[in-house]
This record gives sequence, structure tokens and C-alpha cells, in this order.
Amino acid sequence: MQFGLSESQQILKSNARKFFAAECPLSEVRRIMETDTAHDKKLWRSMAEQGFLGVVFPEEAGGMGLGYVELAALAEEMGRALVPGAFLSNLFAGAVLHAAGATKHLAAISSGEKTATVALLEADANWNPDAVKMPTLAGEKLFVPDAESADFMIVAARDANKLALYLVESHVVKKTPMPAMDLTRRLYKVTFDHPAAELLVEGDAACKALDHALNVVTVALCAEMTGGMQRMLDIAVEYAKTRKQFGKPIGQYQAVQHQCADMLLYTESARSAAYYAAYTMTEGNADAPTAISVAKAYASDACRETGNRAVQVQGGMGFTWENDTHLFYRRAKASEMAFGDATYHRERIARA
Repeated sequence: MQFGLSESQQILKSNARKFFAAECPLSEVRRIMETDTAHDKKLWRSMAEQGFLGVVFPEEAGGMGLGYVELAALAEEMGRALVPGAFLSNLFAGAVLHAAGATKHLAAISSGEKTATVALLEADANWNPDAVKMPTLAGEKLFVPDAESADFMIVAARDANKLALYLVESHVVKKTPMPAMDLTRRLYKVTFDHPAAELLVEGDAACKALDHALNVVTVALCAEMTGGMQRMLDIAVEYAKTRKQFGKPIGQYQAVQHQCADMLLYTESARSAAYYAAYTMTEGNADAPTAISVAKAYASDACRETGNRAVQVQGGMGFTWENDTHLFYRRAKASEMAFGDATYHRERIARA
């Protein structure tokens, strides 16, 4: 593989950093996360105009038709900026629609005309599609991301013991907010009572579509976590350079240097794993699911530990409301569990 981004990929990454610095500074993140849905329509429209919402979807479906390395580059910058809202849930839904061949609905979310999410998890909180037990659109789904801001949701259910994926308009179901660690993304319990729905795909095709979508969104999440880790490292290093103790910056003390060195190691290792996973997805390698699980297992632990060390370097300041580190740490803890924690992905590797 190429151990660096191409010129076009570097341009995408650079443009994304400039865009989010201008459109979504941390002051704006704090404003958006105080709203009911933590989703800002103006920012969403601006992201759609940049083509970010359909970066990996085909051009005939309103996307940019780029690869998963480009997705990883974009997601890393989004993680660095702590972009709030429904990007990951929208990407998850879009990947399902793409795999299911639902071009009409895919075009709507690639263009930003509509937003979507996926209702998958149940009481056991198992990300494996085989764990879906809810009978056809009758029951509850838990931890559904961004359900209130979504125009429609893709629902996984059992139909005559076969997995089936349905498209349901969001306004016809009951949505109840659930507590969430990450203040920039909302989670909901969604209750279904036989709403009108469109069957997208069922049986083996449904399993394959959901597996593919989980791989896509996990690659994006790993890259996003890397961006957040880099930002926590940058904040901690800047603090260590300016905070003085006993007449000199605390960054001159070896104990603080060790913490920063650990953070750098975690960040660079997570970045390498995330981009390799994206590369295997782009190339269609058979070991892509294993590479993705390696990346997520490592990033889940590394992102949490990077947050721990960022807080330790800054002492009590790291958890004060005015300091931005705790916002990234909240994202790290939420991302650790999203789409399978380290234990889930190690078991996935073992089964493979």
C-alpha cells in the first residue's frame, strides 16, 4: 500500500480542515450541543455543498464516488474538529442503502435533502446482525443515534426468522431520549407499533448489506477517533509548554514528557491501523473485516487512554467546563463502545 496520502487526498484533507475551522470552531460545537438534537441544519447544508455527505457514494446517486481512504481523511478532520450531529448515522444508513441498491433514497441523503439513521441495537446491545430479535416492526430499538433529527430510519427486524431491513419514516414512531456520554450526539429509544414501512432487502442480502455498512461506518469512526486523539495531544502539549511549576514549564519534566510520548504513540498507531483498514476496503481485500476489527479494537483502547493522559497532563483543568479536553474525552468514551468495543472486535477477529 501507499504509506502516504496522494495529492488529491491531501487536498481533500486540507480543505476539510479549513472548512471545519471556519464553519465549526469549538465555540460553535458548544452552541450546537446545547440544542435539543445537537444537529445544526445550516452546518449540514454547508457540508452537503462540499460533497462531504456522499463522499464514498457513487456519482449517479449524488455522491462524490471517492474511496474509503478519502472517507478516512475526511473523518479524521471531523474528529479533530469534534463535528456534532448526524454524520456517522447518516453514513451508516447510506451504506445500507447503497448495498441494498436503494438509489433514490441514497441520493436524498447524499445531497443533504434528507437525513437518516439505523435502528439496530436491542436490549443486549449486540452489534452482530445475527443478534436482531425484534419481530417485524413491533418492539423497541435502543441507542438509536440522531433519531429525532432523522427524516427516516432503516430498521433491522426478523421476518419469519429471516433478517429484514425496512425503511420507516421517522415521524410515525415514538422516540424517547436516552442519556449519552457524548454531548454532541443524541441517542434515543425508538418504539415501533407496526408502522407503514418499505421493505428494502431481506435474508442473506440483508445480512450482507448490514455487514458492509457496519464495516464502512467503523472505518470512518476509527479515523474520526484518530483526529480526536490528535487534538487532545495538541491541547495537552500546548498546556505543558505554557503551564509553569517551580519556575519552568511542566513540559520539561520527564513524567509529563512520558505522558505526551504515550499519547503520540497511541495516536500514530491508531492512524496507521485506521488508514490500512480504509485501504483494504478500497482495494476489496479479503482481510478487510479483520483489518477493520484490528483498527477498532486498538482505537477503542487507545482513544480512551489518550484522553486519560490528556487530562493527567492538565491536572484538574482537564475536566473543567471551560477546557475543551473533556468534550473530546466524552467523544472518546462514546466512540469506544460504538459499533463494537475492543472485546467485541477481538472476538470477531478470533471467529474469522
